[in-house]
Amino acid sequence: MSAQGEPAAPAPQRTDPRTRRRLILLAAIAVAPVLLSYFAYYFLPRDARVNYGTLLATRPIATIEGTLPSGAAFSTSDLRGKWAILYAGSGRCDASCRDALYASRQARTIQNAERERVRRVLLVVDDVAPPPAALASQEDLIVARVPATATGAFPEGTQRLYLIDPLGNFVLAWPAKPDIKAMAKDLARVLRASAIG
Repeated sequence: MSAQGEPAAPAPQRTDPRTRRRLILLAAIAVAPVLLSYFAYYFLPRDARVNYGTLLATRPIATIEGTLPSGAAFSTSDLRGKWAILYAGSGRCDASCRDALYASRQARTIQNAERERVRRVLLVVDDVAPPPAALASQEDLIVARVPATATGAFPEGTQRLYLIDPLGNFVLAWPAKPDIKAMAKDLARVLRASAIG
């Protein structure tokens, strides 16, 4: 008791080391995600692209007309309503062409039930007939002979695989010999995101 009869103030209690460690740990857990996100944003390399193929400026493919091997007329406007993987090149169908056809077939097949939403097209830009060996096991491939000048407006030239949307617009371009799994992921992503085609 104090001189005036009032009880003395209790002495401040010291926090034991164990409690202090727990408080520090809780504070660290609360602050860590913020610090890590800043660190990752400013210091870790990142690639903003999610897609493997080159994203193209949205513009319609010009109408290209030609003939099918049966002699029937062909037009790129007939492709509307479906997604299309398109490759244009010589009818000789060299190694680059064969790689492109194989990759497009595999990327389409990987889509399972969704593959029916995708057509594959080979545009032959000269008078050479594709060798039967190049077209073997390409049952779903549409082959059409078109004028050599028809592909002049392709955004990345020939010798590339192009993805065309159901409205007839360029979407992506892939190399003729792409990473098939990465190409299939691109294709799966657009099919999943799109309600058309």
